[in-house]
Amino acid sequence: MLLKPFDPWKGRLCTCPPKLSLNPYTGCSHGCLYCYAASYIPRFKECRPKVDLLKRLGREVHRLKDDHLVALSNSSDPYPPLEKDLGLTRECLRILGSRGIPVQVVTKSDLVHRDQDLLREMRATVSLTLTTLEDSLSAILEPGAPQPGRRLEALQGLSRAGVPTSVRVDPIIPLVNEGEIESLVQAAARAGARHVVSSTYKARPDNWKRLSRAFPGETEEMRPLYFVRGEMIGGSRYLPQGERVRLLSRARAAALGSDLTFSTCREGILTDAPSCDGTHLVRLKR
Repeated sequence: MLLKPFDPWKGRLCTCPPKLSLNPYTGCSHGCLYCYAASYIPRFKECRPKVDLLKRLGREVHRLKDDHLVALSNSSDPYPPLEKDLGLTRECLRILGSRGIPVQVVTKSDLVHRDQDLLREMRATVSLTLTTLEDSLSAILEPGAPQPGRRLEALQGLSRAGVPTSVRVDPIIPLVNEGEIESLVQAAARAGARHVVSSTYKARPDNWKRLSRAFPGETEEMRPLYFVRGEMIGGSRYLPQGERVRLLSRARAAALGSDLTFSTCREGILTDAPSCDGTHLVRLKR
């Protein structure tokens, strides 16, 4: 099956509303140091299209009700460099749109702006991830992803076209990008976002190793926060709750101060919005 229930493991801190997950591609070329999916998907850096994607989706979509929300993508990015030539995500949007299926697009790529003509006619919302406004830091944290300025331009273009948008300020990493929390939220608001989702970095063995190589001093200082005072939840090391509240309260205050709705992702705290993932922005009636 291509269309699978999101969060099949029923994580105790996942508060997402029911939705289906669609990944047109397996793996991802963004190379994000903090990525969690790389820990359980083989050959994750080798981005490749799903076999017989469009035929399979065409068959499966006929079984959906028109209130089944489909999210692209939760374990990869729907707009890798391959998409520019292959156009598989665009065709997926056509198929879903033709059936009136509500869609959430989650991406780090400005290529999503190419598909605004489809998205503005659909029951759709787009969520773009921003972890920093600094190109130099982005080049370390997520070396294969488009620069932050390009993402903000795409966000602004989509918003002006009438596509409801949100921004994921995610993850907030102590000592690495926490100084940008307010500026990230404010940049999202200026670009037309209506909602902010935020989350703190969750340490897994593989992403901690990658982060430690890139930021040896910062991770050494972070180590007791995660591995002494923190707690293990669902296979990841979390910051102590007080530290999470401190960081996420800053993001919440910045969002509410910019008249945006706010939520957290897999944190279990400080969510005010009708949905934690921004899917409340989807237009339920055309």
